Amino acid sequence: MELKTLTYIVVGITFAIYIGIAVWARASSTGEFYVAGKGIHPVANGMATAADWMSAASFISMAGLIAFLGYGGSVFLMGWTGGYVLLAMLLAPYLRKFGKFTVPEFIGDRYYSQTARIVAVICLIVVSITYVIGQMRGMGVAFSRFMEVPFEVGLFSGMGIVFIYAVLGGMKGITYTQIAQYCVLILAYTIPAIFISLQLTGNPIPQLGLGSTMADGSGVYLLDKLDQIVRELGFNEYTTTSNGNMLNMFLYTMSLMIGTAGLPHVIIRFFTVPKVKDARLSAGWALVFIAILYTTAPAVGAMARLNLIETIQTGPVGSPTGNLVAEERPAWMDRWETTGLLAYEDKNGDGRIQYYNDANEAMNAKAAEFGWTGNEMTKVDRDIMVLANPEIARLPNWVIALVAAGGIAAALSTAAGLLLAIASAISHDLLKGVFKPDISEKNELLASRIAMAFAIMVAGYFGLNPPGFAAQVVALAFGLAASSIFPVLMMGIFDKRANSTGAIAGMLAGIGSTLLYIFWFKGWFFIPGTAMAPNNADNWFLGISPEAFGAVGAMINFAVAYIVSHATAPPPEHIQHLVEDIRVPRGAGDSVAH
Repeated sequence: MELKTLTYIVVGITFAIYIGIAVWARASSTGEFYVAGKGIHPVANGMATAADWMSAASFISMAGLIAFLGYGGSVFLMGWTGGYVLLAMLLAPYLRKFGKFTVPEFIGDRYYSQTARIVAVICLIVVSITYVIGQMRGMGVAFSRFMEVPFEVGLFSGMGIVFIYAVLGGMKGITYTQIAQYCVLILAYTIPAIFISLQLTGNPIPQLGLGSTMADGSGVYLLDKLDQIVRELGFNEYTTTSNGNMLNMFLYTMSLMIGTAGLPHVIIRFFTVPKVKDARLSAGWALVFIAILYTTAPAVGAMARLNLIETIQTGPVGSPTGNLVAEERPAWMDRWETTGLLAYEDKNGDGRIQYYNDANEAMNAKAAEFGWTGNEMTKVDRDIMVLANPEIARLPNWVIALVAAGGIAAALSTAAGLLLAIASAISHDLLKGVFKPDISEKNELLASRIAMAFAIMVAGYFGLNPPGFAAQVVALAFGLAASSIFPVLMMGIFDKRANSTGAIAGMLAGIGSTLLYIFWFKGWFFIPGTAMAPNNADNWFLGISPEAFGAVGAMINFAVAYIVSHATAPPPEHIQHLVEDIRVPRGAGDSVAH
């Protein structure tokens, strides 16, 4: 069957499942809309959490980053999974025991301050909007490439699906839909990986195939072959890290870790289980489900990079006749060129496509002997590696269609969680919590659905017209979460002396310093009369990249909150007792919220 037709069928079936689940699990109360009635089984919640967490960045971008960064890409694996250990140990059970609906509600009650709650809402919206725009873009790209429709049509289609199951079902509908989406995305990720691992190494387990010898009988290990090829093309060896700043790598990892633990749409999932013990179990199961994809990603990245190079290198690597003849390029290259994510140019007019690192002096000297005038693969977007990998490997059309459905599922699942977090902050924390506390449950539920619809429209607009910061690496959203939300939650649980003044000052100092650093070094604004600092390592403070600065922002948040809290009046006595009670193990199995 033709790929386009098959893709429409596979994606259409998944959409029908999502909508059917939303109708079956529609929310009828605010408790069901915000936290699914606190009745989700920990295994189911773990699976939904995994889908909520594994966004388009995990499904589409991570293996692409690993494919080109090699060993250096491990920062994403360590950071994004390590954050769940922090969640399971330091946040999830205590927040569930507190028994509130949202993160800002916990902050407002713990710090006995409506101002703290409002600041938390602002931080939540900044983080969530930054993150959700990337999901909208991911939906548009997947739709436009595989269903051959304009980007706008793909984006509006995704918005429509999210609108139906998120507005109708709330957290209850989103939870069960995310379980289905996890099944789709994990199958879409692992099945092609199994096929490709078999092709290259003869081993059906990608994690083992990564360390296996090639299936061609040469006895050469896959990673050794990849190292040799990229080295001959002037790139850094795949299995060695670049000479980067160790401090930056450490802070980058920490920023991703504590950013994960501070993401509001992930934290809110632990409010949906019946008991405190279940919150910890949910985090454990989420790690299991996430590990299936995250342990596969290094294999997917390495194999995709090897397949890409061998598609272009049809003969001896680095020789005048070893490159692909432009007129004989495979169809997948033409299809991806139409998306703007892949581009090539015959610079020297020899009819072949040269792919090498033209920033490498030794390679340039060699290239000059052959009459090459530069790398002719002028654009290979890292985000195409997972989506294009089955086509590069010439897998069956049904596998390619499944990958399309998986990429869309990953974007939809995270977008829904983020949009619910935004809508809950607006309707529950601002409307009911601050401006209209006497609102009826029926009207609050209506306001929640209106807020969700509005959030979807705003996200769709920014998906079509992304501001500069939203088009950058998704790590920026983690930096913002790390510097604003995580510290105030940690101090709220473990420091009974932390007060409202300290919490507000810490949140503002943390997110403010991080935003300033990001915007300054990304070149998005400047102060009149000063010189703009270019975005390169020579100008970064101590070599710390904007994506890694979230960890520094978190330290600023902690320091400011601690100093201000100890310089001002302590919290009321009942708040200090409340903090102590949150951490008491007894009654951890009770289903009654504190």
